Amino acid sequence: MRIVVVGMALVVAGSLLGSCATMSAEECMAGDWGGRGFADGAAGYAQSRLGEHAEACSKHGVVPDDGAYRAGWAQGVLRYCTLPNGFAQGRSGAAYNGVCPRDLEQDFLPAYQDGQLVYAAEQAVSTARSSVDSLGGRLTELDDKITAKQRELRQDGLTDEQRDQIRNRIQEIRREREDTERSWRRAQDEVDDAERNARDVRYRFQRLYGAW
Repeated sequence: MRIVVVGMALVVAGSLLGSCATMSAEECMAGDWGGRGFADGAAGYAQSRLGEHAEACSKHGVVPDDGAYRAGWAQGVLRYCTLPNGFAQGRSGAAYNGVCPRDLEQDFLPAYQDGQLVYAAEQAVSTARSSVDSLGGRLTELDDKITAKQRELRQDGLTDEQRDQIRNRIQEIRREREDTERSWRRAQDEVDDAERNARDVRYRFQRLYGAW
């Protein structure tokens, strides 16, 4: 399961990290390329981020200091590639861009994978709760429709055929409501299961990483 989770994170890493704005005109003109590299490394960006900065700053006639950036980035990565941060990154659902040196990744990656398991468990709870809310809203809508149709049935001047049509429609809505209520109850069970699993996962990893 760890391998699957991390594989998915690596696939989306470029889009998640690369979609952010890089540098403003003021930042380009400041020329703190060592500081920019450190910040990017500490945030888990790949060194290829420099290419995005170069593109942004070219509009302002600024060329990055490649050496200063890479030296800063190498120091920033040391702050990023720690066991506690690996768990924190995974638990937050952040993407891992494969930036850690092999010796540091030996600690970072398992912790990241553990954090991803917590994230997945918590997302499952959120999804299950959303389903309950959606189905509950549908039940309310159906109740309102039944009430409206019953009010319509009490109107004067209706023919027998019209009344039969309204009664048939009420029965249709009631059948849909019964189906929806069954789905709502199943969804509630799924919430209970998801919450139980999330508690188990949190307990398991709190013993390894402490409370969060």
